[in-house]
Amino acid sequence: MKLKTMYVSVLIATLASTALTATAADLRKAATSATKAANDALLKELPFSDTTDFANANKGLIEAAPTTPIKGPSGNMIWNPDQYGFIKEGVKAPETVNPSLWRQAQIITKAGLYQVADGIYQIRNLDLSNMTIIEGKTGITIVDPLVSSETAKVGIDLYFKNRGKKPVVAVIYTHSHVDHYGGVRGVVDEADVKAGKVKIYGPEGFLEAAVAENVMAGNAMSRRASYMYGNLLPADAKGQVGAGLGTTTSAGTVTLIPPTDIITKTGEKKVIDGLTYEFLMAPGSEAPSEMLWYIEEKKAISAAEDITHTLHNTYSLRGAKIREPLPWSKYINQALVMWGSKAEVIFAQHHWPTWGNAEVTKLMKSQRDLYRYINDETLRLANMGYTRDEIAEQFKLPDGLAKAWSNRGYYGSVSHDVKATYVLYLGWFDGNPATLHELTPVEAAKKYVEFMGGASAVLSKAKQSYAKGEYRWVAQVVKHVVFADPTNKAARELEADALEQMGYQAESGPWRNFYLTGAQELRGGVAKLPTPNTASADTVRSMTPEMFFDYLGVRLNGPKAGTAKTAINVDFGGAEGKYLLELENGVLNHTAAAQSPNADVGLNLSRDTLNKIILKEAKLDDLVKSGDVKLSGSDAKLKEFLGYLDDFEFWFNIVTP
Repeated sequence: MKLKTMYVSVLIATLASTALTATAADLRKAATSATKAANDALLKELPFSDTTDFANANKGLIEAAPTTPIKGPSGNMIWNPDQYGFIKEGVKAPETVNPSLWRQAQIITKAGLYQVADGIYQIRNLDLSNMTIIEGKTGITIVDPLVSSETAKVGIDLYFKNRGKKPVVAVIYTHSHVDHYGGVRGVVDEADVKAGKVKIYGPEGFLEAAVAENVMAGNAMSRRASYMYGNLLPADAKGQVGAGLGTTTSAGTVTLIPPTDIITKTGEKKVIDGLTYEFLMAPGSEAPSEMLWYIEEKKAISAAEDITHTLHNTYSLRGAKIREPLPWSKYINQALVMWGSKAEVIFAQHHWPTWGNAEVTKLMKSQRDLYRYINDETLRLANMGYTRDEIAEQFKLPDGLAKAWSNRGYYGSVSHDVKATYVLYLGWFDGNPATLHELTPVEAAKKYVEFMGGASAVLSKAKQSYAKGEYRWVAQVVKHVVFADPTNKAARELEADALEQMGYQAESGPWRNFYLTGAQELRGGVAKLPTPNTASADTVRSMTPEMFFDYLGVRLNGPKAGTAKTAINVDFGGAEGKYLLELENGVLNHTAAAQSPNADVGLNLSRDTLNKIILKEAKLDDLVKSGDVKLSGSDAKLKEFLGYLDDFEFWFNIVTP
């Protein structure tokens, strides 16, 4: 029973990225004159002479991060500190990288232990996110211990080396994304948590969101994430130069220890190791479960991931539920009201801090207005009758927002955030009945190509457009040739060339990674790498039975099971309780605290045994033989039911049909 979570699948892909791209890299092209011109124009448009962010990113450095690669027990690369050695401060952007994205890459590649304020420290660029360490009365509080336990361990050791060994007395998860909790076992022992020596704080809904967000559509999200984070690309001037939010994700062991203390309301205060924290709940902003806070004694705001040095995603290109920019903006405004007049530093779990009350409030107001403008202007134009793509095409931020470095689209983008906002309010349909029931991409492509005079005619005209630098149009029109005939090598190469130039021009790290990964797979095909079961044991253990049964429903092949009818009694014993599973009409329903006297199958097993099945540590047949699973009723009915469950192929096609 295979579960896939977004980040972890990307990490698996990282391990094979070098081998995968060695051949593909030879096919990459130089920047064209049109790309050079587009990138040069940005140098004149944006205030590159303002180097404040560089100064802030360098401020407080205590010791640079270790240069030794972090490897797993089998020699697998978990974190390579030298991967981005080609990105150096003061070096002009290569012609194949958007200069604004290059500037951001120069800042986010700075790695080490930094002092944020008296008693507040950060580990930066030992993973996609930051780990913050707050010194208290008796020990330290860890905020967001990275993606992997291995990188978190190296980070905490770097802190201990410079600040002395101190006990970890608390951990705070700012929100429910894996780069903010995955390394927790690298900094604390669960035995200490169970003994009450370490408290773990999280926002309301944290555990459910952390486990569930990427499970139901996890396979599709994970495959698309291999594009978004560029883990299939080499790290170089024609490949991956970071993700805008950070450089990349580590490839180690993802862990999770559930929170012991849940924060539930705005204004709630907790004294944690002698320091006073006031919390602000921000659900549905950057994550389904998220919180910000203010430390009174430090005059410091922790902005989680709601105020960073980029326009963030209100929709993630890997696929996710749309985030609402209006509440996001209001949360920032609430933070301004609560703490804006007294804060002297603001730090987040990505990027670098901002110091001084005037600069802190300036950043907060700018980010507040950024998300509010995206919400309100999108709706203004929608109410004038413009469609999703029309709005995105004409949408312009006011100069005061657009030319602020912290608002540039390094991770999100104005275009896809605006489109997401349109869909949030109005859905996918643009109102034109001609788009209500369009042909599938393959069928439409065949007719487009036929109507345009055949593949040769399309490619001939598209090459002329390519020569003019019209790469968006080339990719859009040649895509039809590729979908009509995916064996057409000339079409694949021309679309790849267009996507590549668009990647070189992209300011957003994820856009660049999508374009360049698409180009790579058009040229070299999809390399079907090993994809082991990628759900961590901690994640599986944290799934409620309801989550597990819901996921079984997603895996159920409805058409295949359409006429089947089966009832299964499941008894976990103890607190886990009893469940009735009912397969009928091609759907699987489950009812808690219920059993049917007429069930076809009965299963008695412990939750630990279920975890072994999910993690593929044991086979159901073997567990029945050993007595760990007690089976009653029809063995044939159980096998029939299991036969209706699909396994998802990870390496499905994206740029080809």
